[in-house]
Amino acid sequence: MDVNIPHSRPTLTDQDAEAVAGVISSGHIAQGPVTEQFERAVASRMVRSEDIGTASGTAALHLVLMAMGIGSGDEVLIPSYVCTALLNAVRYVGATPVIADIDPATGNLDPGDARRRLTQHTRVILVPHMFGGPAALDDLLALDVPVIEDCAQAIGATYGDRPVGSFGHSAVCSFYATKVMTTGEGGMVLTDSAGLADRIRDLREYDKHVDDRLRYNYKMTDIQAALGLAQLSRLDGFIRQRRDLAGDYRAAFAGSKLRLPTADDGHIYYRFILGVPDDPMGWIRHMAGLGIACARPVDPVLDVLAGRHDCPNARAAWQHHMSIPMYPSLTMIERDRVIEAIRTHHGL
Repeated sequence: MDVNIPHSRPTLTDQDAEAVAGVISSGHIAQGPVTEQFERAVASRMVRSEDIGTASGTAALHLVLMAMGIGSGDEVLIPSYVCTALLNAVRYVGATPVIADIDPATGNLDPGDARRRLTQHTRVILVPHMFGGPAALDDLLALDVPVIEDCAQAIGATYGDRPVGSFGHSAVCSFYATKVMTTGEGGMVLTDSAGLADRIRDLREYDKHVDDRLRYNYKMTDIQAALGLAQLSRLDGFIRQRRDLAGDYRAAFAGSKLRLPTADDGHIYYRFILGVPDDPMGWIRHMAGLGIACARPVDPVLDVLAGRHDCPNARAAWQHHMSIPMYPSLTMIERDRVIEAIRTHHGL
């Protein structure tokens, strides 16, 4: 059967189209005043004073590492259970990625394993808030190494009474098409350091400089920013819908042998991850046969990709985790189809 319930889908409306059309009608479509407005709005939301829009989340990671002076001989700690963007960004600057294991309950970086892998060369810890759930920031900040929060899957999530992204040395966001909110492509760096922000802005574009230094074309456009502003105005509604859907899934699978995500008041459920008792690919093929796309939430895990095989919790997550459709534009009929397909396969 053709898949007609995708695993991920952006939530787009006429409001978004009108915002983008307004920028196109203005004739100023490259980086400009709308980008600045979007930067300020995201910074306000995340309680940061400095904000730099970028072409992607990966570009944001690359720029902040460069601006911090991270390079050859330095080590950057990253979790194994995350997309390869973090691994690539560390390699872009010539640093050495040190891959650590995860907390099996949350999928986030395990502070204990991170501590064991620290050396005199560790300069930064990259801390993604995986699947919309906040990482253990108190324990990770206590390691006394600068933390960059990766909020690619967690804008709008909270840790305690503060938004994620407001705790570390700096933070990055991604606004890819299927993220919590979207600009199509795009990202952002957020920090409270004016000096760091100035260095990132300098590196972000190569025009109109008098010195010969390597710089990049990592700018955000006003078209992207206009879409971002429209999406940001509805972010709280997106999060409410995600949490409501997560509640529906929890109720449907309660009492089963399926492992459900850790309940956390700050979680925004970018993904809803089920732990299944056997190989998730059997489940994924079953769902695809019913027209429902599911996926391994991370594939591959980074320690295996690097030939290390020393992060057993990440490996176990890869062997048993399945991500099911979870987004605000999922209809109630589609939700019920997802639930019924899983219950049928599991014999509930």
